[in-house]
Amino acid sequence: MNGTCLEFEKPIRDAISRIHFAPYSNNLLISSWDSSLRLYDVDGSVLRLEAQSEAAPLDCCFQNESVAFSAGSDGFVRRYDLHLGTTATIGNHDDIATSIGYSDETSQVISAGLDKEIVFWDTRTAEAVAYLRNLGAEVESMSLSGSNLMVAIGASIYMYDLRNLDKLVQSEDSHVGIQIRCVSSSPYSKGYAVGSVDGRVAVEICHPSNPNDIRYMFRCHPKSKDGRYHLASVNDIVFNPLICGAFVTGDNEGYVTAWDVRSRRRIFELPRYQNSVASLSYNHEGQLLAVASSYTYQEAKEIEEVPQIFIHGIDDSYIRSVSAGSSSRN
Repeated sequence: MNGTCLEFEKPIRDAISRIHFAPYSNNLLISSWDSSLRLYDVDGSVLRLEAQSEAAPLDCCFQNESVAFSAGSDGFVRRYDLHLGTTATIGNHDDIATSIGYSDETSQVISAGLDKEIVFWDTRTAEAVAYLRNLGAEVESMSLSGSNLMVAIGASIYMYDLRNLDKLVQSEDSHVGIQIRCVSSSPYSKGYAVGSVDGRVAVEICHPSNPNDIRYMFRCHPKSKDGRYHLASVNDIVFNPLICGAFVTGDNEGYVTAWDVRSRRRIFELPRYQNSVASLSYNHEGQLLAVASSYTYQEAKEIEEVPQIFIHGIDDSYIRSVSAGSSSRN
């Protein structure tokens, strides 16, 4: 599963903050600390768009194939017309905007910031239509799946129903017992996986066809020879959209590892990257995995090589491995 490195005529000049494949194509959205949002055509190996703004986009997402959004270090939420190459401001937080997502269920853009608020924006009027305030701390990460919004704050997970924000659906500790770095919702069942700053992952899945809920925690790497744990932050987790029970993790020491939820085993690990793994994304068919190899400004000792993005093809042996592992647990 050797990866192909995306080629840019002008290299990405600063850390990559997020990558996202488009909903129905192999176009890849890239936000970075050099104040640029890029759209890269993976099939054609060509950069389709590079949009500059006044501040660094710290997160990005698609609405559809032609529209995208970003959360900026200046607090502003921006809308991009990817066909026309134009940019417009939707609104702003009172502090740095750190996370953003788009809900097909409600046709709203959802953003979070260091002002300890989550804001729901109407894309048609560019106005805030709802708020989640008094969260008590900054949102570390958030993830959308259907009408469910998963929010990671400190070491806890909060779940909201977008159809009724007045009522908190679920609130619980994540079992990692330490600050959460990322949360990812399962696309095919009710549940999630979270990654912590010390290298642990907690999984909780409720599947309608299985009466036994899946709930456990593990460390991504075993103890080293001196008996110490590998404490690299898990920066991102993504579920494969079509292979039920498969997800990958990327950490701050450059490791990307694939896991089978049901068999609780490691499927494969990619060769270690020089930089940290800042972000991951599967394409809509689950056959391509994009890996952003980039420093993340989390540690003073981080290696600061030129940020790169690699595309890995998911082969049939991987699919068969997940299917075999899952069936052996049923």
